[in-house]
Amino acid sequence: MVVVMHVNDAGESWTWLLFLICLTTTLGSTVPVGYFFGVLNAPAEIIQSWYDEVLANEYDTNSSESQLNLLWTAIVSIYLIGGICGSCFSACCSNKYGRKGTLIISSVILLICGLLFTWCRAARSLEMLLVGRLLGGIASALIFTAQPMYLLELAPSSLSGSVGVFTCIGVTAGILLAQIVSLPQLLGNDDNWPYALSFYALLALLCLLPLMCYPESPRWLYLIKGDVAGSARGLRQLRGNEVNVQLELNELEQTLSRNDKSSTICQVLRDKTLFLPLLLVCALQASQQLSGINAIFFYSLLILTNAGFSSSSATWLNLGIGCFNLFTSLLGPLLLYKFNRRPLLMCSCLICGGSLAGMSFSLYYLLSSEGLALRYVSIAFILTFILGFQLGLGPIAYFIGSELLEDAPRPVAMSLGSLCSWLGNFLIGLCFPLLQTVWSSFAFMPCMCVCIFCLLLVWRYLPETRGREPKDVKPLMSQGLRSKIN
Repeated sequence: MVVVMHVNDAGESWTWLLFLICLTTTLGSTVPVGYFFGVLNAPAEIIQSWYDEVLANEYDTNSSESQLNLLWTAIVSIYLIGGICGSCFSACCSNKYGRKGTLIISSVILLICGLLFTWCRAARSLEMLLVGRLLGGIASALIFTAQPMYLLELAPSSLSGSVGVFTCIGVTAGILLAQIVSLPQLLGNDDNWPYALSFYALLALLCLLPLMCYPESPRWLYLIKGDVAGSARGLRQLRGNEVNVQLELNELEQTLSRNDKSSTICQVLRDKTLFLPLLLVCALQASQQLSGINAIFFYSLLILTNAGFSSSSATWLNLGIGCFNLFTSLLGPLLLYKFNRRPLLMCSCLICGGSLAGMSFSLYYLLSSEGLALRYVSIAFILTFILGFQLGLGPIAYFIGSELLEDAPRPVAMSLGSLCSWLGNFLIGLCFPLLQTVWSSFAFMPCMCVCIFCLLLVWRYLPETRGREPKDVKPLMSQGLRSKIN
């Protein structure tokens, strides 16, 4: 990342303030989102034993194993339900309170969740655990909508890809942090599991104060609030170059003269010229989740034990896979700075689809022949899939909406994309165990089909956005499915 993030004090390159904002919003916002995704895997049996005891002692209820499993499913999935609900009003929140304001609201909600997790065992309250997970999902949906917009609206257009990838880096780092913190040797044990659930709150608290001191999005201030002076002040802080500031203010004035005010969801959905960019945003966000990445991380321990590794070996291998995932995500700023979006996305989909097919067949032959070499072949395909995912499908899906759509429909598009992402995540959690029961190792084949679909969609309809403003890309998509991007 050092190669890309050459920091100076002026021009179209990185400034120290922009870098600090990217770092702070990643650590305080998107890392906790990834943490929520990964923290329940290791202490699952401990938490299940606790709520079984709570139900017996506090509610005088003796639950069957199937009822306990159903309750565990509710604890896991209520986070996704919160994400779906939060996506429905995240655009309104981003327009009303600003990008930074929405991130501050989400940080406060995350801190409340941390308190609920910390005290749920002492209070012997299963409800506190459920409410904490629900509120965490709502906060995460606000973050997924506001954080990419905030960073892309702060950065010059030449750095849009480099700042956009911080969302993916944060989620990846959060998953790895959760895997480490929830190890039995650390906090994932009988005595400390509530602190494992709430550990992320330290990051949210640490980053909240500097976040409150950073400038709000100049585009939001100028176009939505009409605060020209505040927008100019923020641009001077970010750019440090009066010439660039005046150029951007002139561009914002031209945008405002086109009556580019914020749009409601009904206005966006009725606009036929926005059909294709909305389709691309929603399809890419959903494909990101349905590509199989969450299935691999949700069920990686089971996949590794099915491949013949012991429980202890599978735990450490899973941690190693998480480290590899973070390492490859750090390549994102360099790749997106050097290469176009379309080839990265198409290569990503192709590698992911091929890796899923290879992993399915290697697991199939491993289960039938128990060959030792096939264990490592399966791991190699998992690592290849992760590498392919981080090339494009992982990072680009988070911010492509900000590059395809102008300021007015952008919050609605990002909100709808976030909604599709949460729905895809929920669908994977609901259907993948059933597919695994019926199809065994070939449960990943539907995910492979999603990767192929995404490849064809990108090849046919996604215009290149690197180095282009949304107003330049818009005419290429104005004819809907009849559009020609070249």
